[in-house]
Amino acid sequence: MRVQLEQRGPLRFETRVPSDKSITHRALILGAISRGETIVRHGLSSRDCLATYQILGQLGVELNWQPDHTIRIMGGRLQESATVLDCQNSGTTMRLLAGLLAGQNFYSVLTGDASLNSRPMARIMEPLGAMGGQLYGRGGNKYPPLTIVGSSLWALDSYLLPVASAQLKSALLLAGLFARGTTTIIEPAQSRDHTERMLLDFGAPLSKEGDTLQIHSGELVGREVKVPGDFSSAAFLIASALIVPGSQVLLRDVGLNPTRIGLLTVLKKMGAKIQIQNRRNWGSEPVGDIFVQASQLSGTEVCGKIVPLLIDELPALAAVATQAQGTTIIRDAGELRVKESDRIGALCRELGRLGAQVEEFPDGLVIHGGRPLVGAQVESYGDHRIAMAMAVAGLAAQGTTEILDPLCVEISFPNFWQFFGKNRK
Repeated sequence: MRVQLEQRGPLRFETRVPSDKSITHRALILGAISRGETIVRHGLSSRDCLATYQILGQLGVELNWQPDHTIRIMGGRLQESATVLDCQNSGTTMRLLAGLLAGQNFYSVLTGDASLNSRPMARIMEPLGAMGGQLYGRGGNKYPPLTIVGSSLWALDSYLLPVASAQLKSALLLAGLFARGTTTIIEPAQSRDHTERMLLDFGAPLSKEGDTLQIHSGELVGREVKVPGDFSSAAFLIASALIVPGSQVLLRDVGLNPTRIGLLTVLKKMGAKIQIQNRRNWGSEPVGDIFVQASQLSGTEVCGKIVPLLIDELPALAAVATQAQGTTIIRDAGELRVKESDRIGALCRELGRLGAQVEEFPDGLVIHGGRPLVGAQVESYGDHRIAMAMAVAGLAAQGTTEILDPLCVEISFPNFWQFFGKNRK
């Protein structure tokens, strides 16, 4: 399967982007272990979230995904599954459930597709092992499939995360809910905080002071969760509107969690015309509408503590940077090497095929912008964010850009291609 894109006239539309993938995962998991009913409004029915939904059903949770994207969950005790738990391509599913299942009193096996089973898991297995968890994997306990022999856990005392990682932090917080004592986690830099916000909404015994989180065992109570639009999905429509002359796009109900919108800070520094309208809160999550206009952009430098706040949006930024005047430098982003693909290598190779001048570094890339792009055949590597970044760049390229394996975007943005007037083959 492949799609073809060409330069086009201004983008002019108003839409609601797909619901937030991160929040949907967490609402499903916390609802499953809470007392009573949890109702999730606007749940994202993407491949990744459906993997979490299906696994929770295997673990004995009563869930019902309704046609209007409302999910009803009757929480309670998890039960051992008679079969392997398939996380498909979802690293969030595997890492968060590893933390949750480490403290249950039964046996589990987590596996995934070839891409997920090649992604390193030692980062979560080591601290969970220090809590008394019994987790085993391939390659010296580094890679999935993961075998988990549920056991009694004890708290981690003052654990400093080796990197700012929301998935690692979330796995340890979930394990801490089932551990004896108080688990203390220290972040080296701020990462996404959806888990902390939602745990507090569900009544978890959690506290936060500065960069330190503390949690101990306690009962969660089901509630209603309203899921906003996913900023990471919005990022690619924002990027497209900025670089296609004459474009004006309004994106409604987008999540504006401050740990997710580092891209807006960077784009505004580059000269982007972006306005936030109709700000409000859905539970503990801030929401608003984003109005974007085509803009003349300048290169910038992205490094340090802001990187965890836009790690998933860096492919969109790289595509935009090809059209900015001057040089854009992205560093301290080595985490991109262990996503669904090696995103640093993929961006350098595929943007290069379109004629962009890109330099590759171990922890990032440098893009010399303002040079014309020319359509070419590019790879997605089965990575939804690389596919969408190539679509953004393709809108700026002369001639036809052909993207291979485009359906991987369904992992997070099932109707993405409808915005680009693409041709499928």
